[in-house]
Amino acid sequence: MSRAIFTIAYFTFLEAARARLVRLLLLVVLTAFAGGLFLNEIAIADSQRIQTAFLAASLRPASVFMLSLFIISSLAREFNEKGLELILSLDLPRTSYVIGKQLGFMGIALLLTSAVSLLLAAYAPAGQVLLWGLSLLGELWIMAALSLFCLLTFSQIVPAMSLVLGFYLLSRSMTAIQMIGHAPINETGTVQLYMVHALDAIALLLPRLDAFTQTAWLVNNSGSWAQLGPIALQTLIYLALLLAGALFDISRRNL
Repeated sequence: MSRAIFTIAYFTFLEAARARLVRLLLLVVLTAFAGGLFLNEIAIADSQRIQTAFLAASLRPASVFMLSLFIISSLAREFNEKGLELILSLDLPRTSYVIGKQLGFMGIALLLTSAVSLLLAAYAPAGQVLLWGLSLLGELWIMAALSLFCLLTFSQIVPAMSLVLGFYLLSRSMTAIQMIGHAPINETGTVQLYMVHALDAIALLLPRLDAFTQTAWLVNNSGSWAQLGPIALQTLIYLALLLAGALFDISRRNL
């Protein structure tokens, strides 16, 4: 069983190179680098800080988008070409298929994180870049598991990608939304109180992605390794939950 898992993970990782993901990554990194150089030239003061902030703030969502789009499109193509039915016809447990796919996607996330971190290492302290990179890796692992779960649930690219992007944006902005809700300009009414409680309930179900991969760590040298503990814990929890959901979903499919 373990051999089958690692075989699936290997070919999933290999597919990224065949799908031109590496070339797309290089294009995105070069584009961000060129944009950073442009800002560095026109900035009046703190040019390096502005360049670092631009690179970090642009490469983080770009990595999430590239990884999620690759996972969803590759799985959708595999479903449409009946590749999943062919794999499972080899008496392969569905658990091995899901875990192998997730391991392969986690390897691709490691590749994306390494490329982005190497670029940022030229502009920020190495310790802060390492902390930022490990946090980005956890963020990408969560999004990889979510993309796998959404595609197994919806089997279509558009609804799966929409849910992934909505989840990411809401997880990134939920803390700010809660702060607005708990500090209203007008007096608090009954309806508004219920809305605040509803927001708090939704926030309990989402990861605190705003605490992940903070640009301020690189710009202000303010990151500490103590912040990595809650990030690692959230990553493990949501990986377990999303993988359990994906395993449940694929187990009830009639293939």
